[in-house]
Amino acid sequence: MTNLPPLAGRRCAHQLNLLHAPLFFSPDLDVEFKELGIEDPNARRLAARSAPLGAVGAGTVAATFYNYHHDLLARHLPAVWESASPAAVLDARLRVMDTTLRRLLGAEALDSPEMAEAAELALRATEGCTRHARPLYSGNADLPVPDAPHLRLWHATTLLREHRGDGHLTALLAAGLDPVEALVSHTATGRGMAPRWLLRTRGWQRADWDAAVERLRGRGLLDAEGELTSAGTALREGLEEETDRLDAAPYDLLGADGVARLTELTKGFLVAVVGAGAFPDDLMGKA
Repeated sequence: MTNLPPLAGRRCAHQLNLLHAPLFFSPDLDVEFKELGIEDPNARRLAARSAPLGAVGAGTVAATFYNYHHDLLARHLPAVWESASPAAVLDARLRVMDTTLRRLLGAEALDSPEMAEAAELALRATEGCTRHARPLYSGNADLPVPDAPHLRLWHATTLLREHRGDGHLTALLAAGLDPVEALVSHTATGRGMAPRWLLRTRGWQRADWDAAVERLRGRGLLDAEGELTSAGTALREGLEEETDRLDAAPYDLLGADGVARLTELTKGFLVAVVGAGAFPDDLMGKA
């Protein structure tokens, strides 16, 4: 049982996730992956995230990513590995994050004692992660830890993000939410990506989205306007609580003081990253 203050682990994990995510929106990803012969933007993002699993196909990625349409995945996987090996992709994504973080944060922040401290705290937290039933975490955990502090931090955010994400899929299954219902209900909280982004990057059509809305209404989870009902709000909060439970070990290992310090340090970096334009302005929202 956790001894942390309420929601402390969740807040820390949320910030770490956001420090990981610039990978998928960076113009440097386009540059590096074009040089590998990967032209399609969706193929780049899919390769960047799935490369730790090896030269996998659409079936493996559908299972581990959860909310992508298999047809979209099959257009790019396993064909993308004919353009570039997983090893080449992994090398490229680390170069992407080096260039991206240097641009977003600047040399002073990268060379700061705060960056080195945050990296070591985050890596310490990863020692509490477990491999069983955690395919994306486990694949990334096989990768070497980089030397540079900012890349050590990014590597740790990747491990902690995927560890939490793997557990979240277990919670989604238990809640009876299929891939599109998971996306719709998360967007309805106001904390998820906008539908136009999800439809573009996950491969679903508007008809799929609308059908999921109707299913959720039928379960009493959405109202006529597409907002969460009290039952829907309770379901989504229950999902987060179960995810917190499944993801507690890294933050329990770090302890209350360590989690508070890591949260403080990463908040400063995150404010700078967001302020420097790491994410599209229209990424979030219900429209």
